[in-house]
Amino acid sequence: MTFKKCLGLALVVCLGTGTFVQAELRVGAAKVDVSPDQWPVLVNGGMTSRSADQIKTRVNARAIVLDDGGERLAIVVVDSCMMPRTLLDEAKQLASTRTQLRPDRILISATHSHTAPSSFACLGTDADASYVPLLRQRLVEALVAAEKNLTPARVGWGSGQAPQFTALRRWVRRPDRIALDPFGNPTIRANMHSAANPDDATGPTGPEDPELCIIAFETLDGQPIAALANFSMHYFSDSPISADYFGLFCDGMERFMGGTEHQADASSATGEDVADEAGANATKEGKTDGRPVPVAIMSHGCSGDIWKKDYLRLAPEAEGTIEEYAQGLLAIATEVYERIEPKADADLAMQQAVLPMHYRTPDAQRLQWSQQIVAETGDRLPQTLPEIYAREQVFLNQYQSTEIIVQAIRIGDIAIASTPTETYALSGLKLKLQSPLPKTMVIELANGAEGYIPPPEQHLLGGYNTWAARSAGLEVTAEPRIVAADLILLEQVSGLPRREFEQSRGPAAKTIAELKPLAYWRLDEMSGSTALDRSGAGRNAVYEAGVLFFLEGPTTENEPAALGAWTPFTTQGETNRCAHFAGGRMLAEMPELQGDYSVVLSYWNGMPLQAREVAGWMFSRDYDFSSTDGGVHLGLSGGTDQPGRLVLQAGNAEPHLGQTATPRWQWGRAVLVKQGNKIEVYQADAQRAEISIELNEKQAAAPAITEMFFGGRSDRVDNWEGKLDEIAVFDRGLSQAEVEQLLK
Repeated sequence: MTFKKCLGLALVVCLGTGTFVQAELRVGAAKVDVSPDQWPVLVNGGMTSRSADQIKTRVNARAIVLDDGGERLAIVVVDSCMMPRTLLDEAKQLASTRTQLRPDRILISATHSHTAPSSFACLGTDADASYVPLLRQRLVEALVAAEKNLTPARVGWGSGQAPQFTALRRWVRRPDRIALDPFGNPTIRANMHSAANPDDATGPTGPEDPELCIIAFETLDGQPIAALANFSMHYFSDSPISADYFGLFCDGMERFMGGTEHQADASSATGEDVADEAGANATKEGKTDGRPVPVAIMSHGCSGDIWKKDYLRLAPEAEGTIEEYAQGLLAIATEVYERIEPKADADLAMQQAVLPMHYRTPDAQRLQWSQQIVAETGDRLPQTLPEIYAREQVFLNQYQSTEIIVQAIRIGDIAIASTPTETYALSGLKLKLQSPLPKTMVIELANGAEGYIPPPEQHLLGGYNTWAARSAGLEVTAEPRIVAADLILLEQVSGLPRREFEQSRGPAAKTIAELKPLAYWRLDEMSGSTALDRSGAGRNAVYEAGVLFFLEGPTTENEPAALGAWTPFTTQGETNRCAHFAGGRMLAEMPELQGDYSVVLSYWNGMPLQAREVAGWMFSRDYDFSSTDGGVHLGLSGGTDQPGRLVLQAGNAEPHLGQTATPRWQWGRAVLVKQGNKIEVYQADAQRAEISIELNEKQAAAPAITEMFFGGRSDRVDNWEGKLDEIAVFDRGLSQAEVEQLLK
C-alpha cells in the first residue's frame, strides 16, 4: 500500500536568515528484536518488583536514519517502559563507532510499555542486570541496520484527531476529601484515577491532546519506507512480556503499508523459545525483492497525566480490549496516512541542549524517617508505599542533581521536540502551539528517564505524579525549563521565531468585544499568574495558587452546555480554553466601578451538589478576607433542597435562589446586572431574570469596592471547585437586548 503520489519537486525551505536550502533526502529504517534471552526477567511498570518467564508479544527497537548530504541523524523508539540516560549514552557512543552518526544526532525514546523488560531502576523494581547489555547491543544493531538501508526518499506529514482514545487520568479531589501521601501527610488534593469514585473528584487537572500525527517516508517511486506515529496515551495494560498497544499498532500499520512478517508468532512463546531465536531474528531484513520492508513506529506523546479511560463519559464496561483499542487507533491512522502528500529533497537540522537539574531532595526529618525504614527493610525489596518512597528519598539524597538532554529535529517543514520525562499533555500543547513550525511532534521519554514533570501549579495539589522519587524527582521548575529549552532549539533548527499563542475569536467572543467591556478575561493562559485582559484596556487580573490552566471550555463537542447550544467562542476546529479553580481565585482590581456594572461568565461546577449547602461561589465583590454590607456574591446552590440553582447574596442578607438548575459537570452561563438599587441575574432567558433583588438602604449606601474575585468568595468560604471561562466586566448595567446577545 502506498500513499498519494506527488511530483518529486525540491522542498524549498525559507530560513529566518533569508537563505534557501535544497537537499536530497535519503532514509533507511530497520526493526530489531530486543526481547530478553535470559529468564525470568524483571519487568518495569509497577510499584513493586515483578518478573516474567514468557512472552506475549515481542518487544522491538525501531530505527530511522535520515541523511541530506550534510546532516545525518537517527530516531529510535524502543518497546520499553523507561531507559536511563547512562545506557542510552553508551549505546549512542558505541553506534558512532560503527556508523557515521554522531552521538548528539541520535534520539532514542521508550514507548512506555508497562510490560517490558526492566532496564531502569525505579520505585520497587531494579534494572535487570542480564537484560541491559542485550538491550544496549540491539540498539546499536538497529542503528547500523537502518543506516545500511539508506535510499533516496521523500517525506510527508499527516494529522488526525482521536479524542475517544485518550483522557485525563489525574483529577482534582474535593477539598473535604484530601488523602494521605506515603509519608503520612494529607497532601493529595489531586491524583491519578481520583474520579474512579465520581463523588471524590471535581474535575480533570488539565487538557488532553487527542492529536495522532504521522511522519511518513517513502522511496521516490512511492514504496513505503517508514511511518513515525505519535500519540498521547500512557499505556493500555497487558500481560508481560508485551509491547502493549504500541506493538499491536505498529504490527497493524506495517501490514497496511505492505510489509511482510519475518518473525514467528510469539503469542505463546516461552523464554527458552525466544532465547533460541534471538540470534536468527535480531535484525529485520531491510529489503525484499529490492523494495524496503516498511517499518512502523509509535512514539510516545506527552502522556504523564493521560490514560485511556474517560471518567466523564465512558462506562467501565465500554472500555474494550487492547486489540480493539489498537484497531481503533489504526483506523484513524490509516486514514491519515492515505492523505499524506510526500515531498522530496527535505533538508535536515538537529540541535541538542544539556540542562543541569536539581532533584527534590528530602529535608533532614524526612531523610531520617527514610533511613530508618530502609534499615528495617534490610536486603529485601520494598513492598509498601512507605517502604518504596523511603528508599527513593535515600537515592535522591545521594544523587542531589543531574543533567538532562533535550533535542529538536527539523525534517523540511516538520519539527520534532523531545523531553526525557513523563510530560503532561499541557506541556506538549505548549510546544506544539508555540513551535515555529505548525507541523510539530513531541516525543517524551527520549534520551533518559527522569519521570514526571508536573507544571509548577500542579505540585501544589500533590498526588503520585509529584511524590519525589527517581520516577518523579526533578525540581519544581523542571517543566517550564524544559519547555523553554525545547522552544529555543526549535527556533534554532527552523531559523524562525516561536509563535505567540492567542485563542481565536468566534462569534460569542466578538459579541463580548463589540459590547465594549471594561475588561475581558478569556482564561486561555497555559501558565503563569496573570489573566490577560483581551479587551485591549490592559486590566490584567491575578491568579492565586490553586488554579489550573488550558482545560476544555464551554460549547466544545466533548462538554456540551447544560442549557442548550451556544454560539461558539472560538472559530471552527479550535478548542475553547478555560481555567479550573481548585482552591485559588482570580483577583481583579476595578477602581473604575463606582456605580452600575455588569458581569458575564461561563461556569462548570465540579462539586457534587449534595456535598455542601453552597456548591461554590464563582463571583464576589468585597474586601479580601471579609464579608461586608457592600459585598455582592454569586454562586451555585448545593444541599438537598433545590441544588444547582444560581444563588445571589447581597451583603450579609439571606441569599436568593434562581429557578433553573445546572447539572454538575455541565456548562452554564450567567449575566449579573447591577443598575441603581437593583441587581438581576440572568441565566438562559434574557426575558426573565433568574434572580431579582432590591438593595436595602444599608447595602445601597455602602462604598464602592474595587476588588473583584472570581473562583471564590472574598472571605474564602466555599470557593469554587470547577471551571470558569470568558469573564467580562462592564461599567454599566447592560440592557435586556445586550443580555440577550450574551446568552445566545
